[in-house]
Amino acid sequence: MKTEWRVFLSIAAFLFFAAILYGLWTWNESGGRLEWIGTTALLLSATLCSMCGGFFWFVARRIDLRPEDRPDGEIADGAGEVGFFSPGSYWPAGLALSATVAGLGLAYWQLWLFGLGAVAVIMAACGLLFEYYSGTRRTAEH
Repeated sequence: MKTEWRVFLSIAAFLFFAAILYGLWTWNESGGRLEWIGTTALLLSATLCSMCGGFFWFVARRIDLRPEDRPDGEIADGAGEVGFFSPGSYWPAGLALSATVAGLGLAYWQLWLFGLGAVAVIMAACGLLFEYYSGTRRTAEH
């Protein structure tokens, strides 16, 4: 995680610098008017990278060094089980479809369509989250 937080915070620093430079440049070029869209986009991108970098920094302090973070780490040190990945789930497709419906409702400013899509997003996210706790894929727990 050491590498990740350094990369994200470096990009965030660059984006903050670029936002300031862009704001000053547009201020001088347009005679005292700031171009808000580009400046806001750069600031929001820098903030998002700062959030990701801060999360990785926070996590990196709490876990042991991974093989890719150690200078003496070998490829074989990272071998083993990575995690569990669902072999065949239809919930991601439903989540994508419902997010598309919500996005179209927002784009065309049809609040009823946005509301329908938002409810469908919540339902699909719950279905994806609880897929292995109910139905035929439920695991036997005592």
